[in-house]
Amino acid sequence: MTGRRRTRSSSPSALSRPLKATLLSAGALAVCASIAVGCGVVPGVTGGSGGDSITVMTWAPEDTPATNKPGMPAMAQAYARWVNSRGGINGRELRVLTCNDHNDSVDAAKCARRAAKEDAVAVVGSYSQHGDSFLSPLQGAGIPYIGGYGLTDDEFRSPLSYPVNGGQPALLAGLGEELGRTCGPVSLVRPDTIAGDELPLLLGAGLEREGHAPATDVRAAEDATDYSAQVTQALQRASSDPAERGCVVTALGDRTDAFMDTFRHRREDYPKVRTASVLGSVDQTAIDATGGRSGPYENAYVTGWYPASKDGRWNAMKAVIREQAFGDNRIDPADAGVQTTWIAYTVLRQVVESLGDGEVSARTIRRTLDDGLKVDTGRLTPTLSWRFGDLLAVVDFPRLVNADVTFQVVRGGQLVTSRRGFVNVSKTLESAASNSR
Repeated sequence: MTGRRRTRSSSPSALSRPLKATLLSAGALAVCASIAVGCGVVPGVTGGSGGDSITVMTWAPEDTPATNKPGMPAMAQAYARWVNSRGGINGRELRVLTCNDHNDSVDAAKCARRAAKEDAVAVVGSYSQHGDSFLSPLQGAGIPYIGGYGLTDDEFRSPLSYPVNGGQPALLAGLGEELGRTCGPVSLVRPDTIAGDELPLLLGAGLEREGHAPATDVRAAEDATDYSAQVTQALQRASSDPAERGCVVTALGDRTDAFMDTFRHRREDYPKVRTASVLGSVDQTAIDATGGRSGPYENAYVTGWYPASKDGRWNAMKAVIREQAFGDNRIDPADAGVQTTWIAYTVLRQVVESLGDGEVSARTIRRTLDDGLKVDTGRLTPTLSWRFGDLLAVVDFPRLVNADVTFQVVRGGQLVTSRRGFVNVSKTLESAASNSR
């Protein structure tokens, strides 16, 4: 079967005056502080969430055999040190709790319950594939979830979730559009998980929009160490039409490097096959580590949520990292998780500043966001607003407010922009939702 059936025409603002307010408790649930759940507080900040501090939490998996995102809590801590060194937000100290969900649904729920017990006013800039486990405790405590990674559909459905990007759905839909215009047969290698089960549908919606056949679905265990069988299947299917240049899409998170170790040796037998992926599975660090221009990612298509990491719009974030986390190798400014945490804390800061001398609590933060506060992220995203009228009309993702993606390509070993500006994929996401029903 050929791949193509037909072609359709187709900067941080200044911190303001001291805040004299009482922090409203978000309500305490059951104690979660188990040794199995790693957690901490930003160094140098002590005490509870009293009148002179604002407590939030950031969580992500660390030290697991699957995907890890240690840079996200590390970025949150660096942000807190930076903002506190300048007097806090409206004069209030930012207290950041961190938690390790270990890629485990039970631990994800424990992190959420700890956020409630510690009177956190928000969970900010976090990563977890267990939305069904952590969102219920957050909703019970009324705690908003600001700027999750967008890994699960739950993050785009919960009324207490305020996503800053289009998550995995937008990345795969956008990549499908790009490959539908440029590739022959397409193979998708993805984790055999609940979150991974939706990736073929999303990629397929983008492919279909460009008149392209669906991708071959190649599954792999989330913590696999040997990808020989998946590499063989993906390459054979991508090269099934000798008249066209096929593409292999990897969406394996941290396991993408292990896949590519095998792929790069077998690829010599399939010289016409190109690779493609999404940020979060591939970044500049991974490209450098695998040989740069001589590595397997050369000419690869990559879809992201934000501008390329070398774009000047990231300079403010990089300055904070240099000042507060110099030498911390957990924080990679090219990592999409680190970037998402930065944007999420930008949202939090603007919400708190908008409250002036008023009460800062989970309730007032939710109300401010629901009432339509417009958040300027320095053009890293469109202006963000979660008022009902600003939600995009994508049935399966009712909390979606930003369906923009960026298209990048690896040239000369460098990840560079392939199409200027953002591309909105909301119509493709709606198509995917229609096909799933």
